[in-house]
Amino acid sequence: MQLMRMFSREKYKGTRHYLSSQKKYEVLRTFLYFALSLSLFFAGWLVLGTKTNLLTIVAVLGCLPAGRSAVDMVMFLRSAGCPEAAGEAISSRQGGLTGGYDFIFTSYSRNYRIAHLVIQGNAIYGYAEDRQFPEQDFRRHLDGILKANRFPGISVKIFTELERYLIRLEQLPELRAEETNAAGILALLKNVSL
Repeated sequence: MQLMRMFSREKYKGTRHYLSSQKKYEVLRTFLYFALSLSLFFAGWLVLGTKTNLLTIVAVLGCLPAGRSAVDMVMFLRSAGCPEAAGEAISSRQGGLTGGYDFIFTSYSRNYRIAHLVIQGNAIYGYAEDRQFPEQDFRRHLDGILKANRFPGISVKIFTELERYLIRLEQLPELRAEETNAAGILALLKNVSL
């Protein structure tokens, strides 16, 4: 178990099985934060004999990161990553394309689950398991993020059928594409996803 992963998950975002493996770290971190706050509260109460002391204030303030961690934990527990069969098929066809697995993008109205995505030229191609995936809403959401971070003119195409996505993955290396900052776009997508 990598204990530092409880506090910094950036290095692991976009890797296969990220969502399923991150769940245990989120639960452990949330438990640790709440246990620390409770232990401070009870230590102050037992040592000083009253609940009104400085350690109570520190314990209450410690509940702020614990609450945020609890929200993250619930989000991770509700999410499912890329299915194993789909992941195997995708990894065998991805080749040298820049991409990643297990993205969850959140907006004010809904969450968008993307099992895998790749960046080629001025386009982002993704696979979502949900057959009723709201591609137009997701495209608008992602366009706003990309434009705000100085990546205008990037098109987004999400496939809901695995076979069609695999065919597109096989075709992408053959297509002529403009040179873009694919690594920068992927880093941005990792930063704005769960």
